[in-house]
Amino acid sequence: MRKGFLYLVAVLDWHTRKVLAWRISNTLEAGFCVEALNEAIHRFGPPGIMNTDQGSQFTSFAWTDRLRRAGVRISMDGKGRFLDNIFVERLWRPLKYECVYLQAWETGSEARAGVGKWVGFYNRKRPHSALGGRPPAVVHWLRKDETQPGQQGQRVAQSTPETVQRLGSSSRGGCVLANSGTISQVVVSVAQQMAALGIEISWI
Repeated sequence: MRKGFLYLVAVLDWHTRKVLAWRISNTLEAGFCVEALNEAIHRFGPPGIMNTDQGSQFTSFAWTDRLRRAGVRISMDGKGRFLDNIFVERLWRPLKYECVYLQAWETGSEARAGVGKWVGFYNRKRPHSALGGRPPAVVHWLRKDETQPGQQGQRVAQSTPETVQRLGSSSRGGCVLANSGTISQVVVSVAQQMAALGIEISWI
């Protein structure tokens, strides 16, 4: 933002590094964090564990009650343990240097659109060093194809950190699933999913 601040929360899958949901707000109330949590649970099912820092949003009744009702175990970082947020901190760095710092958004709507575009790029096209150069969405689909039907909702985001990030400032905070078949079926399935993500495929 050219003037003022906005706050970003992201629900991240620790295993695939995929951003499952995110929200931007101009306040640090818990509502926008719970909205992101609800979206992630609705789209991918409840995780086994949800890890956050001890920010007021994540110790609020609204947040903890939603997790308890979904049967999710609650995990919180220790005081001053910034390394516990390392996966989310790793997300914030490219977001800031590849997107936020290069813009001068005038409105919250512009910021929301810009961040949304970058998150789509990050999930579907940006190579990730921890994933062997593959984008998070590709690894997420591969993981989905390696699980048994009916178990996908139980295995998504087994531990997911969330963090509230003040855009344009330093990160201080803290919000994760194949049918058994022949190899050829798996290859075709993966190829179809990669094509749907807009990723070019070269057959050798």
